[in-house]
Amino acid sequence: MFIGHWAPALALAARPKAPGIGTLFVAGQLVDWAFFGLLLTGTEAMRVTPGISVMNPMDLYHMPYTHSLLGSAGFAAAFGALVLGLTKSRAAAGIAALVVLSHWFMDLLVHVPDLTLAGSPPKLGLGLWNHPAIEMPLELGLTFGALWLYVRARRPSALRVGVLAAVLLALQAVNWFGPVEPEVTTGTSLLAFVAFGAATLAAWWMGKSAANSARTG
Repeated sequence: MFIGHWAPALALAARPKAPGIGTLFVAGQLVDWAFFGLLLTGTEAMRVTPGISVMNPMDLYHMPYTHSLLGSAGFAAAFGALVLGLTKSRAAAGIAALVVLSHWFMDLLVHVPDLTLAGSPPKLGLGLWNHPAIEMPLELGLTFGALWLYVRARRPSALRVGVLAAVLLALQAVNWFGPVEPEVTTGTSLLAFVAFGAATLAAWWMGKSAANSARTG
């Protein structure tokens, strides 16, 4: 799951008391922002293992903090508290926390068993990465269905919606069809940060037009 992690962000950003779409895009991938940061320090780890699944050669064998349900809940609570402190809105904080927590459940659908409940076995994952004919349309359908819900509710600029859609499609195409690094390096994390940042920036830019539309009616 890649761009599909932003589907909950887009769907819940349509709610009246939701925080901004840029904030929710950070929330949707916060767990992976943290994972790739911890990968740089060696606190969590992955390796390239061709054939571990049909769609993804990354063996995510050590992710006890970011990709356990307990760890994800901790990130959700912390991010929700940050949003509460900044907005003074319990509704906004709850929505932000829910988007963070959704990451684990979205991953549960596609990962081969590498997720945990509290950092130790059993390892969980329904393995849709082994079924591209299901996973690919599911991810696109969730993401762009949620984008449609956001557009219907918020009426952002059509141009900016198109830019975000193009960015998301490009990132997903690279993720699915681009060359695979032979090993995990510092560049692996840096590339992830660039991808997450590009999508978040495009979403924030789109959201600015939606806010302007709301103010002007």
